[in-house]
Amino acid sequence: MHVIDMDWERVCFSSHAVDPDTVARTLPDRVDVDTYDGDAYLSVVPFLMGRVRPRGVPRRFGRDFAELNLRTYVTVDGEPGIYFYNLDADDPLGVTLARTLFRLPYYRAETRVARVNDTGTRFESTRVHEGVPDCEFAATYEPTGEPTRPQSGSLTEWLVERYRFYTEGRTGLWYGDVEHPPWRVADARIDVDENDLYEANGFEHPTGDAHVAYSPGVPVRAHFLRRA
Repeated sequence: MHVIDMDWERVCFSSHAVDPDTVARTLPDRVDVDTYDGDAYLSVVPFLMGRVRPRGVPRRFGRDFAELNLRTYVTVDGEPGIYFYNLDADDPLGVTLARTLFRLPYYRAETRVARVNDTGTRFESTRVHEGVPDCEFAATYEPTGEPTRPQSGSLTEWLVERYRFYTEGRTGLWYGDVEHPPWRVADARIDVDENDLYEANGFEHPTGDAHVAYSPGVPVRAHFLRRA
């Protein structure tokens, strides 16, 4: 049974290929690096969380806020999923609840999000959470085509079609499932002015061009955590 309803909106996936060993050293026991054509990936994902609310609460009472995360791609006992290094969000209540209920590394941030032209998004985030590394991010992103279902077997499909996340709690490894329609994504571009996400999580900034995709969004249901 799900516990949270929400909409993920104006989502950008900016993903860099990295050596699998770079990711493996950061993962908890039992969590294995997932790879595509031999590469692991780190993805910077800015987006909007729309109408976040407990199951059964009308949409009009939901909360809206911006979120920015750095994630990688993993498997546990063969089941694919996502492992988050950070989730910076501009919502004190949401951060507190997510850290408590879902054991995720949510951090308080101040964000500024604006439309650019007809399709672009300007996204700025400054972490204000105490006791963790500072993190600044500023970028403008926009689709360069029309959203469609990713081609089967493509890198884009591998990156976005994930319906489980894993997290390490005080009592071991946990997972949470989400439900949503298949993603519709477009090729996209991103112009980054500032990005401390890699350094704040102990990584060197990846080299090479990012694989960038954009989605207008999906409605989402999130389930309770379970032991892995």
